[in-house]
Amino acid sequence: MRTYIIKRVLALIPTLIFATLIVFFLIRMIPGHVIDLMLSQQDISADKVTRQKIEHELGLDAPVHIQYLRWVSGVVLRGDLGRSLWRQTEVWKDIKTRIPVTAELALMSLMISLLVAIPVGVYAAVRQDTMLDYIGRTVSILGIAVPYFWLGTLVMIYPALWWGWSPSVELIPFRENPLGNIKMFLVPAVILGLFMSAVTMRMTRAMMLEVLRHDYIRTAWAKGAPEKIVIIRHALKNALIPVVTLVGIQVPTLVGGTIVIEQIFSLPGIGLLMYDAVLQRDYSVISGLMLFIGLIVLLINLLVDLSYGWIDPKVRYK
Repeated sequence: MRTYIIKRVLALIPTLIFATLIVFFLIRMIPGHVIDLMLSQQDISADKVTRQKIEHELGLDAPVHIQYLRWVSGVVLRGDLGRSLWRQTEVWKDIKTRIPVTAELALMSLMISLLVAIPVGVYAAVRQDTMLDYIGRTVSILGIAVPYFWLGTLVMIYPALWWGWSPSVELIPFRENPLGNIKMFLVPAVILGLFMSAVTMRMTRAMMLEVLRHDYIRTAWAKGAPEKIVIIRHALKNALIPVVTLVGIQVPTLVGGTIVIEQIFSLPGIGLLMYDAVLQRDYSVISGLMLFIGLIVLLINLLVDLSYGWIDPKVRYK
């Protein structure tokens, strides 16, 4: 087990390096240079001397590969993600202040997704072809078909027009007002969670239907085991591995979803920081954020792989 974990952790390093290479170089290919944006906002004449001075101060006068090596050496040797080109603040401090908002939104969305998807998927499989099964499948198709960003936009606009109500856009710290904080995150978390639950519910239903047809399930029924024991102890646990794999695959979708949802609901999280950094071509912030997000996604996928041994004792790590 220990050897397996060490190998998987070491395998994360080339993946992260490859991801940073893609992000570092591709972001610089987007039309619109950060220097042009700075000069336009400060109403400064874009003469050659001024541009060269600003580029030198920001370290952008060196070739791109040299900039990349400087950034990577800072990350590896000092744990320094660099400084924002606009605010000159440390990128890690900017990220650290936004983590609680994004983490709360992501965790609430994931909990809502699993609390809806797994019970509905199990019930739909156990009561196959009943009215509730058809309703569950129809709702799941709607959840897949309806974009969450479109639904979030409707929630922000139409309740305000019809009833004069809209979700709070001012951050309420959890320590100051726990109930107000949960209410603030509930609407965006429900929208993102229901979107994720649609696919998970269909996967849960499909795997439960497959497991329920196995011989050991029929044997458990023949022995007179209670339905609750057969479903939860025998069927559900064996059907969870593909579902857990799907949840791990949905993590990048969850990260991308928080970026859009945070923008719609004005939540000051990592997603909004990324959105502003892309608009401003703040290369240091974008590179630091992508490295952080990539590390989180890879670690969660590692945890998903390790969870297989707990779900199915037949899984052995070598």
